[in-house]
Amino acid sequence: MRIIKTTIFLFAVLLFANCADNQKNLVETEFQFETADTLFSQPFVDVDEWRDVPVKHRYVHGGFEGTETRFSFYFPPKEQYEGRFFQYITPFPDNENISQGATGENDKIGFSVASGAYFIETNGGGKTDMSNPMANDPTIGAYRANAASAQFSRVVAQKLFGGERPYGYSFGGSGGAYRTVGGIENTSGVWDGCVPYVLGSPVAIPNVFTVRMHAMRILKDKFPQIVDALEPGGSGDMYAGLNEEEKAALKEVTRMGFPPKAWYGYKEMGIHGFLVLYPGVVMADQNYFTEDFWNKPGYLGYDNPQSFDGFRIQKKSKIKALIAYEESVELGISEAMSDADRGSADNSWKNTGDKGEKPEAFQLEDIMPELQFLGGDLMILTGEAAGASIQITKIVDDKVGLAPTVPLDILSKIKPGDEVQLDNSNFLAVQTYHRHQDPGSQYPVWNQFRDENGNPIYPQRPMIIGPMFTMGAAGALPTGKFEGKMILLGSLWDREAYPWQCDWYRQRVTENLGDKTDDNFRLRYTEHALHGDAASQLDDATHAVSYIGVLQQSLRDLSAWVEKGIEPAANTNYKIVDGQVVVPATAEKRKGIQPIVNVSINGRKRTDISAGETVTFNAVVEIPKGMGKLVEAAWDFDGSGEYKDVVDLSKAKISADGSRVEIISKHTFSESGTHFPVLRVASERNGNAETPFARIQNLDRVRVVVN
Repeated sequence: MRIIKTTIFLFAVLLFANCADNQKNLVETEFQFETADTLFSQPFVDVDEWRDVPVKHRYVHGGFEGTETRFSFYFPPKEQYEGRFFQYITPFPDNENISQGATGENDKIGFSVASGAYFIETNGGGKTDMSNPMANDPTIGAYRANAASAQFSRVVAQKLFGGERPYGYSFGGSGGAYRTVGGIENTSGVWDGCVPYVLGSPVAIPNVFTVRMHAMRILKDKFPQIVDALEPGGSGDMYAGLNEEEKAALKEVTRMGFPPKAWYGYKEMGIHGFLVLYPGVVMADQNYFTEDFWNKPGYLGYDNPQSFDGFRIQKKSKIKALIAYEESVELGISEAMSDADRGSADNSWKNTGDKGEKPEAFQLEDIMPELQFLGGDLMILTGEAAGASIQITKIVDDKVGLAPTVPLDILSKIKPGDEVQLDNSNFLAVQTYHRHQDPGSQYPVWNQFRDENGNPIYPQRPMIIGPMFTMGAAGALPTGKFEGKMILLGSLWDREAYPWQCDWYRQRVTENLGDKTDDNFRLRYTEHALHGDAASQLDDATHAVSYIGVLQQSLRDLSAWVEKGIEPAANTNYKIVDGQVVVPATAEKRKGIQPIVNVSINGRKRTDISAGETVTFNAVVEIPKGMGKLVEAAWDFDGSGEYKDVVDLSKAKISADGSRVEIISKHTFSESGTHFPVLRVASERNGNAETPFARIQNLDRVRVVVN
């Protein structure tokens, strides 16, 4: 596909442009804004005010006449401004005020001001209708609305501060990473650099979800033993005790890239964003579901229908009542949407419906069978909506939860008394869809589905549908061709954007830049990090750490690289083995910017003791040289994730350059059972223990069995 670059030229003339106008309210100012993208040629400002929360800043809100695009600019006091902006790109077009109210390390406004930058966020051109995501021009939400806002922000910044053209840097995760990359690849002169994080490849959707759901179905009762084998002090053999079908499913998902140790969250992970992607898959390839999967050789539904015994449901009933949002949340059918979820890399997909404006669930006249239900469809058999099929997310006795993708015009026609049939056949079928989507030699994780000559062993579908979803998010397929500099961040325990996909993009950049790749690109992996970009989204703080500190430090490193030519740290050193990203155990060899923690008990990862005994823990923390100092270390001994036992670092043994810290701690265990003490640490580039920003975390665990 040919990428058409959108070069945005602008010349802005601001009326009343004398120095005294710096204090003039911008709502009263007329702007002339010339741009090649004529859709955004008429900007306006409707709010201009000073605010003190979360830090003192000048808030400017506005948009572009004739569009739904809205923006928020957060300018620091003039004495704190250093001539740059940071712009957050949400996974879905959402809201231009989602960063307001955040605290601690999640405070994007406070971080930007502390970094000498003003902060930008937009609504991405207006909310996406997930029931019909291709209804509008995808390039608007992908990058055009963000680019126009960034360019106009420079006009406002120079109005307020004077000086030269501000440097600009974008950042976004998950779907926002697609849009961040799409933005810098398809514009010129807008952003000087970017930090995309937890980036997928063009074939991530639906394949990373389908293979995971297949494993979740087959292994549903075996996860406790799999997790225990992979925990410190475990056997290390996650295949022990599995039958052949179970072993095959675990090997399949592992070779596709799912990080095995991330299964610790199996109870809570669910199907994630596939909830809103499923209708698009069915729409793109209906024959797979209606004609082929259950009826033709080469498809699991035909070759091994016994695999679905006890999982498939096809049951008729009638609608008894419609259940609204608040009641549905109270009944545990729907999940409440929090402010922290909005715009986040991990949970923004939850905000794709109109909460409170349509039914969230139905009560049926019959109680549904108990079975593992990851998703399905409710076919409307009678009534005004007869012939329609709507997506179901959950079964709770006689109630079924509705997906946020269900169109309101269909829901409005469904009434009590309508006959329906609950059917999860399509949802079961989609779980092996990836086997029939071989994308070619750029993707070696599909080698497991190829013969010795490299040919697919399963029937292939007429179209590879992943790029269609990528186009919807990014406006174009990623090519690795961009102007400026980029630091790409991946999480080694990413369950939604498998870590190898960041390497896939690095290869595309290398194809484009060759020997100059290191002049413009870095890849950093974060150990023990998931897909989510907020500490509140960690499903278990005793296993995983936030990568926000890595993101914030990378933005600061990027600005120093662009503006001052200061080379950032080397790429994380890694290799890929059977779909898994493997990193060295020491900081010297791994490089990057994250500290590495190693906790042991007499040199081992496990000890067995009697109740009342005291255990001595030895920990070594290594920080890549020149990448900061240890500013915090704390223990969690009770599994709460609260890290109440803070280490006194003044008593630790610290090397002269601060790159190695040795910690000795003791704890007495009085309760019998298996305990997993955890040491979590944080480093900061300048050794500042007071700042909440750019604190880079890691942890390590050991096992203590108390008899």
